[in-house]
Amino acid sequence: MKIGVVCETCPGEARVALTPAAVTLLGKLKSTVIVERGAGVAAGFTDEAYTRAGASLASRDEVFGDAALICQVRTLGANPTAGRDDLPRIRPGQVLVGLAEPLTAAEQSQAIARAGATLFALELVPRITRAQSMDVLSSQANVAGYKAVLIAAAAIPKFMPMFMTAAGTVTAARVLVLGAGVAGLQAIATAKRLGAIVSGYDVRSAVREQIESLGGKFVDLFPEAAAGDGEGQGGYAKAMDEAFYVKQREALAKVCAEQDVVISTAAVPGRRSPLLITRAAVEGMKPGSVIVDLAAERGGNCELSRADEVVRHQGVAIFGPTNLPATVPHDASQMFARNVVAFLTPMLADPETLTIDLDDEVVRASLVCREGAMVAPRTPQPV
Repeated sequence: MKIGVVCETCPGEARVALTPAAVTLLGKLKSTVIVERGAGVAAGFTDEAYTRAGASLASRDEVFGDAALICQVRTLGANPTAGRDDLPRIRPGQVLVGLAEPLTAAEQSQAIARAGATLFALELVPRITRAQSMDVLSSQANVAGYKAVLIAAAAIPKFMPMFMTAAGTVTAARVLVLGAGVAGLQAIATAKRLGAIVSGYDVRSAVREQIESLGGKFVDLFPEAAAGDGEGQGGYAKAMDEAFYVKQREALAKVCAEQDVVISTAAVPGRRSPLLITRAAVEGMKPGSVIVDLAAERGGNCELSRADEVVRHQGVAIFGPTNLPATVPHDASQMFARNVVAFLTPMLADPETLTIDLDDEVVRASLVCREGAMVAPRTPQPV
């Protein structure tokens, strides 16, 4: 099986889908890898490193022309503008693997299907125990949670940790993390390592133990509510009624007013991000406070967030980054590449062809189209 890796063309994307270490692993599976020249440079991987790992180098046209399977961080669906340039290069029967935004980019998925190709969307890999090593959403969310804290630490006009000096004692910054998923828990852990006073909130009371195990304080907005009210199927947060969200926003506004930093991570694939921080809540925060909204790409958890912009409102800075993993491209690429290799390994049992077993839950869940035909329509999954 010949596997291709190409340069990412989405603006700001510095990651690469396969690293030299991943090339070595795929070689042990009797696969050969062809890499577009310069594909890994932005992430710190030279062409020479790829050739030492056993890959061959080629142009973009040659990669698409020779490889039976193309690995990308962002396929057309997640790269809707520049990604269209690759449509004429895609061959019938070719397989594409990468992020594809299948829940919101149906038109792009259909374009790939019309080209006769097969598409696997890595964000659809189910969050089951067997697939943990394939979970790109979790691996990249770790990067985003970490980097969000560094952005906040650089932006607030004070130290994160407490300092005791001859000039007096400097109090530690107070950090609130909204959402205790992978990104949120990493943000809690990172802020704690920097010495901040950290608290975390999630509608799922079951995550209290996880927050506290990282040194954070669980914010219980509604102690009178029954435990587990926000718990949905599979441990995800369930959708609540509007009355709950109104009450939640009012309670969060009071908590946000006490913070120096708020990092929000609540996002739902294929849907608008839930509104957690209103304009009034922002106006109630101290001047110099910082909000880092990791859900800005889908509307944001903060009413004033703007994707990839820094909004300053009454002394509060609101960051809306949409692709933080690309700002740590070396390690993010290594994690992404390990996920890709783990995803492909079961399908590469036969060195000559890709085995697509629709009885495999992981394969079935992540398959968007196959050889020109779209699979059953999907609805956004709860998070």
